[in-house]
Amino acid sequence: MISAECRATFVSLLESELKQQQVEPVVREYRAGEVIFEEGDPGDGLYAILNGLVRISAFVSQSNKHALREFAAGDFFGEMAIINNASRSATATAQQDSRLLFVSRDQVTDLMEQSPQLVFALLHAFSLRMRETNSHFVHEMLEAERLSLMGRFARSIVHDLKNPLSVIALAADATASERASPELRAQAKKRIHQQVQRLTHMLNELLRVSEGSTQHALEPVNFATYFAEVIDQTRDELENKKVVVEVQAAAPDIVLPLNTRRLDHVFFNLFNNAADFMPDGGRIMVRFEQNPREIYAEVEDTGPGFKPGIVDKLFTPFFTDGKPTGTGLGLSICKNIVEDHGGRIWPKEVAGCGGVFCFTLPLKA
Repeated sequence: MISAECRATFVSLLESELKQQQVEPVVREYRAGEVIFEEGDPGDGLYAILNGLVRISAFVSQSNKHALREFAAGDFFGEMAIINNASRSATATAQQDSRLLFVSRDQVTDLMEQSPQLVFALLHAFSLRMRETNSHFVHEMLEAERLSLMGRFARSIVHDLKNPLSVIALAADATASERASPELRAQAKKRIHQQVQRLTHMLNELLRVSEGSTQHALEPVNFATYFAEVIDQTRDELENKKVVVEVQAAAPDIVLPLNTRRLDHVFFNLFNNAADFMPDGGRIMVRFEQNPREIYAEVEDTGPGFKPGIVDKLFTPFFTDGKPTGTGLGLSICKNIVEDHGGRIWPKEVAGCGGVFCFTLPLKA
């Protein structure tokens, strides 16, 4: 805030100069809620507050007025009319019964010609006010961005939860059916249990991202057995979208250091991203290779492929590639998980193909 001393200096100098130049002061009184001037009115002078409270506000849209500042006794406002000779850029309203000293533009100009000290006091106060305004603007921009990020993060959670919740709903319907066989009910129960675990893991991963933490606990897991479970968990929801997963090169039957709960998210995200870009159905082809150092995985779909110029941005948080239900967090989380395993992940542009993502997992921790 502008210091009380700075405000008082300008106002007291202004009153002193008015008295010295034998200019009769104009005092105006306003009731609480009364408009002093409106945005767009002619800028005919400035006001010094003798007592009361005044709010400055402006329209940020056609119907939304935003409060910018409040000024109390000893403050002044409307100085832009003196500086740029333009119309009012905001609306001033008395918040309390107020008494204001009004000085016209011509009077202030005459007084400043007679008193360099008054000019300096006005420029000093105006400079501090601009700094305060800039600081306030930056704070509001950061707050708006924070709220925007929170909204995107919330949309990410809602979007990612829809798929497992759909599977749970279908499995619950099957379990409740009077004609369901014991085998069908057992399978539905297994589906519900898998998807509840998946929801828990997804929420834990989102919490890790929001907190900036990582989890490095890796355990030896047979990769072929693990990937078969991934296919089993995703089959129903992908079939509902008319998408089929084809394993064209089998997962290696080898033990790897993995955090399966986190790695699930990588496969689920890549599969569902591919399905989102194939609204009429299609195929997802998965291929694995093994070398002495790592496993190489490739996930390709029969969708439209990558748009020109976006490959380098795909793993940037909140970059969505125009996907209507996208939030831009999925791939950035995948990158975090793969790198925590010691691997790499990247998109691969292949002429005449759909989207292709590749990633590696090291054979040793």
